[in-house]
Amino acid sequence: MSPPPSPSPPPLPSISVEAPEHEALPTARRLRRLRSHLTPTAPPAPPPGGADRLEMLACARAAKLEVDTARLCEFMRGRHRGVQEQVFAYFNSRPDLQTPVEISKDEHRELCMRQLLGLVREAGIRPFRYVSEDPEKYFAIMEAAGSVDMSLGIKMGVQYSLWGGSVINLGTKRHRDKYFDQIDSVEYPGCFAMTELHHGSNVQGLQTTATFDPITDQFVIDTPNDGAIKWWIGNAAVHGKFATVFAKLMLPTHDARGLADMGVHAFIVPIRDMETHKTLPGIEIHDCGHKIGLNGVDNGALRFRSVRIPRENLLNRFGDVSRDGKYTSSLPTINKRFAATLGELVGGRVGLAYSSVGVLKIAVTIATRYSLLRQQFGPPKKPEVSILDYQSQQHKLMPMLASTYAFHFATLYLVEKYSEMKKSHDDQLVGDVHALSAGLKAYVTSYTAKSLSICREACGGHGYAAVNRFGSLRNDHDIFQTFEGDNTVLLQQVAGDLLKQYKEKFRGGTLAVTWNYLRESMNTYLSQPNPVIARWESEEHLRDPKFQLDAFRYRTSRLLQSVAARLQKHTKTLGSFGAWNRCLNHLLTLAESHIESVILAKFIEAVERCPDASARAVLKLACDLYALDRIWNDIGTYRNVDYVAPNKAKAIHKLADYLSFQIRNVAGELVDAFDLPDHVTRAPIAMKSEAYSQYTQCVGF
Repeated sequence: MSPPPSPSPPPLPSISVEAPEHEALPTARRLRRLRSHLTPTAPPAPPPGGADRLEMLACARAAKLEVDTARLCEFMRGRHRGVQEQVFAYFNSRPDLQTPVEISKDEHRELCMRQLLGLVREAGIRPFRYVSEDPEKYFAIMEAAGSVDMSLGIKMGVQYSLWGGSVINLGTKRHRDKYFDQIDSVEYPGCFAMTELHHGSNVQGLQTTATFDPITDQFVIDTPNDGAIKWWIGNAAVHGKFATVFAKLMLPTHDARGLADMGVHAFIVPIRDMETHKTLPGIEIHDCGHKIGLNGVDNGALRFRSVRIPRENLLNRFGDVSRDGKYTSSLPTINKRFAATLGELVGGRVGLAYSSVGVLKIAVTIATRYSLLRQQFGPPKKPEVSILDYQSQQHKLMPMLASTYAFHFATLYLVEKYSEMKKSHDDQLVGDVHALSAGLKAYVTSYTAKSLSICREACGGHGYAAVNRFGSLRNDHDIFQTFEGDNTVLLQQVAGDLLKQYKEKFRGGTLAVTWNYLRESMNTYLSQPNPVIARWESEEHLRDPKFQLDAFRYRTSRLLQSVAARLQKHTKTLGSFGAWNRCLNHLLTLAESHIESVILAKFIEAVERCPDASARAVLKLACDLYALDRIWNDIGTYRNVDYVAPNKAKAIHKLADYLSFQIRNVAGELVDAFDLPDHVTRAPIAMKSEAYSQYTQCVGF
């Protein structure tokens, strides 16, 4: 028999147990909600002042941070801002070298070459010496050149990182002595001839051959079929006089085999006459034609028909051939020699990741300044409001602005580690930089490519005007996702390295620096999520760097463990290749998750070491938005494993929106801290003063 209904529920007992500070507020809030359900009360009276007062109270805690832009800029700009300002000042003083909005392919190529020659010979900025001596300074120059014209940045990269870098990194003293000064002065413009029509990512599958002729003491370079034509070779169509050609080194064996394949090696091959600039005998050069972007770079195709070069033109750091045709190498296998060769070329990926952030800075600066300037609609009978006051615009641009800062610090870290690697040649550091550069290049360039379209859209019709640069930025940057390693292939390299480290962890081996958290915390991250912490929802807790980093690393560790188990299962029936393909999307997600963890860790470290309190506060705001926006974007993963309870997921979403609003309040100061002069951004709608006036002047008013 059921008891009679009570006229009113008994009062809840008071709870005197002290809760930790980060859970006290949500606990009290839940108790108040429970009391309100059990003991209904009349709604509270509105505060004095009615609805306006309510709105004011809701926004009271959104006080704008005071930002010392000069101090923030000083922290951001790094050691080599001076040389970047030299680059900017030189081109600002030379209007004839500034790239116009409308220019033909052929004119753009000639202008780009004049820009490079002017920078080196007139401005006296000689980047080549820094490629190995001070890579941080080299990448700073490259970023500045790319800000002037992305084609110039890439042409400089072809000349110094690829052609020049291959000579000094894959060659020996004899090559450096013979070529360094002329490469530095651009007297020897050159190419990097690796990619073929049929093979890009699979470098070991290249078909071009370099057969040693012991009678003449020469190598004979041949293109055996159309699939082996060197394709997309920068500097080849017009300006190049030399090419570093990657080809299979074939040695006579004097037995039934006839020739032995020693693997892919690099050779210096002259392609044009030094005096007449005519194509040399046996070499066929064609223009790859008009491209989606980067039309200031003259990409061409090369075919070789029995082209003879001296034996000394083999870049012989990792393998050499003697006069009598004997092969020697300090590395025992083809695979080890190949890995060492490609490892020396990792600087190109470092440069692209770093330069991609430079492109993102320009785009987000243009979009943010325009969004602060542009006014549309507003409350009845009140002035129109800035479009950046709309939550939808904040949602598009503010996480992107926070991410730009995150990428800035992550790629600075990458450049520092690369510089350290070039000095120490430490094997463990080499492996770490190889994987980190692959991951950051893939992740950052993909993000920037998507963001360029978002920025264009965020600026409406005026974003579609070529003079406001989104079209050229988007088209020029698009190929960053493909060259120096296709992004999907690079992410697979990261995933493969993570799996290798995962195996080492269980064997008790040493992990690379970037992977330390897997060793230190794997058991913690893979244990059952704490049901209490999963419900904590206070702002203090959600903005705690430990919670944010733990969440990122938990996701990576769980993805790593689950994909390792899947690979083991599928390998039994599909073999290793089939199993990898079956799990490919899982592997790509793992790699991206790991890179996001690295980016967040470096952002947190940057915030902690920032010496100025106001700069540190705004960086913390951006860091929190970066972290919570990423967690919210993958909230399904966290909910599926109960790492985040529903109430906490809602709190994360709400706080991310609020942080976007707070970032909006300092967005102008944040983009100003990138320290990009108007003559570098070059978009009328992003000018700091008289933007509309300058825009109308561009079309003739």
